[in-house]
Amino acid sequence: MEKGRNNAAVLKFLLYSLFGIFMFFFPLNIGGKSTIPVDHIITFITKDLAVAAKYYILLVMYVGAALPFIRKNWNKDGISIFFSVAKVCGAVVGTILVFDLNPPAWLSRPDFGPFLYNKLSTPVGLVIPIGSVFLAFLASFGLMEFTGVLMTPVMRPVFRTPGRSAIDAVASFVGSYSIALLITNGVYRQGKYSAREAATIATGFSTVSATFLLIVAKTLDLMDRWGLYFWVTLVVTFVVSAITARLWPLSSIPDTYYTGEKTAEPEYTSNLLTRAWCAGVDTAAKTEALPKLVWSNLYAGLNMAFNVIPSIMSVGLLGLVLAEYTPLFDWFGYVFYPFFKIFGVQQAALAGKAAAVSLPEMFLPAILIAKSATPLVKFVIAVVSISEILFFSASIPCVMGTDIPITLKDILAIWFERVVLSIVITVPLAMLLGFKDVL
Repeated sequence: MEKGRNNAAVLKFLLYSLFGIFMFFFPLNIGGKSTIPVDHIITFITKDLAVAAKYYILLVMYVGAALPFIRKNWNKDGISIFFSVAKVCGAVVGTILVFDLNPPAWLSRPDFGPFLYNKLSTPVGLVIPIGSVFLAFLASFGLMEFTGVLMTPVMRPVFRTPGRSAIDAVASFVGSYSIALLITNGVYRQGKYSAREAATIATGFSTVSATFLLIVAKTLDLMDRWGLYFWVTLVVTFVVSAITARLWPLSSIPDTYYTGEKTAEPEYTSNLLTRAWCAGVDTAAKTEALPKLVWSNLYAGLNMAFNVIPSIMSVGLLGLVLAEYTPLFDWFGYVFYPFFKIFGVQQAALAGKAAAVSLPEMFLPAILIAKSATPLVKFVIAVVSISEILFFSASIPCVMGTDIPITLKDILAIWFERVVLSIVITVPLAMLLGFKDVL
């Protein structure tokens, strides 16, 4: 009987985990587009079911705007009040755009309202709940534990996080930050990450996917050096994460647990691979029934979508307006000016402003400098816009929508640290790689 149960656990571990890997990490070429199956599903919905997707996102905004008032937690603190009001504003903006209620010219600009609704809110609003369903296979049947044991010798000393956090980083680069944050939040709720570890992972690993790197590279004419750009960005991002994990505010977040105490990890005396295998199979044996697990993940994903999508439309729009119509980011850019000037970068002021506008939206820096920057500045800003990770149009609301106890003040401090570190690491590296500082 015991052997039968063990065989069933092995099958669950292998089959369900492999299916999860297939859905998130195996590129398929369908209709001339090569990407992962989950992305194909999202693409199908956004293209072939575009009208339904448009109204679904609007419904998500309405529910998200109403929930804080239904749950009576809208005025819990200043941040709660801000985001509650922002969600209502986001739902109003979404309504104006969807029903074409005479929006002002600035809101109708393709890079303003339509960009936020069609290019950000719609795919993110779909990937969160749909991704949640398939995450049941990727994150709940032992793969995380298997990966965790194998990666522990690397992750713990370098990033001060458990080995299983490695899959969060992989999920970001092949999927999206929303997928990675779903994984992080789920594992934190299970008591397998402490508050500090979850905050470190959420702000250090949950970057945009390789698809976004491709868009930035195309915008800044870096496709001829795509491979170099991808790997430099990958390395810089995680070097910065290793450093910020040891700086305030991340270092000051306590190692407390959502469940009140750390979930006990099984102890093994065998070799690393055997320990990893046993950890995966043991987890699969204890996992609840698949339908219940899928429903639980879908429910959690919808709740996150309700938190995130209305905020993208309002906070993201505010950032775009401030960057375009006010000198705020020109002034803010001078904070980063010395970090470029110390290396003799000619366009230090432009580069500083580009670094500053990464806060409202990670695409803004590329748009700002596409036609006027030197190859050196283009490469550096292309890296910085990815490695900074945190931006108001999407990832910051995603982090704030999780159960991880991290404040907006902490997030802004981490963003600043990441931008500065990314600049001082990437500028000399770009010079060594031969990028010219002339037009």
